[in-house]
Amino acid sequence: MNIISWLISKIVQFFLGSEYERRSSAMAKEKEAGVYVGETAAKARNFEDDYHDATNMLRTRMDRSFPDNFHARLGSGKNSPYDHGEDRALAVDTTSTAIAMALRNGSTVRQAAEAGAASVGI
Repeated sequence: MNIISWLISKIVQFFLGSEYERRSSAMAKEKEAGVYVGETAAKARNFEDDYHDATNMLRTRMDRSFPDNFHARLGSGKNSPYDHGEDRALAVDTTSTAIAMALRNGSTVRQAAEAGAASVGI
């Protein structure tokens, strides 16, 4: 009886083992060709999409509070130009960090955008 069960297990292992080997080698070939998309690649792609959606939601609010142009007037009656470049660069860095941290902690896109806005006070 032991010999028959051993023989059956070896036959099953032979057929199933070769299937798993073929599947793993096919996945390796796809990965080398850049076709295979694993779980980590899908997560990274979703993070990037969510990040870009959150920054696009926040862009109009950022443009109102931190002008994108080089010279902007401080007031309507004044003629003195002001460089908003440093202010905007600092605000973009701060909001980017806040959005990324919120998304990594499991927030939705809208919540991440709000976190970015709150980080610079808009």
